[in-house]
Amino acid sequence: MLKKCIGDPVSILPLEGLGVDENFFYEEVPVEIFDWQVKRLRNKEVATIKVLWRNHLVKGAIWEAEADMKSRYPTLIFFLLLLFKLEVSNCS
Repeated sequence: MLKKCIGDPVSILPLEGLGVDENFFYEEVPVEIFDWQVKRLRNKEVATIKVLWRNHLVKGAIWEAEADMKSRYPTLIFFLLLLFKLEVSNCS
C-alpha cells in the first residue's frame, strides 16, 4: 500500500533560480574546469576533464571525456583547455 510522502521544505528549490524554461526543461551548463588528465587503457588513451556544472556543488564536479565536451561545447572547452594548459606550462 502506498503511503503519503511528506516533503522536506528545505530540499525544495524554486524554479526561478534553476533556469527552467516554460516546458520545464533544464540544460546543464559547464562553469569551470578543475583538472585535466589522460587515462591509459589497454589499447588507447582517453583525455578527460573534471567539470563543475552550474547549480552543483564543488564536490559534485565529475570527470567527462574531453572529446564529448568538445563536441557539445566547442568554443568554451577550447578556451578553457587553452588557459589550463598555459597555467600548467607556466608552473613547470
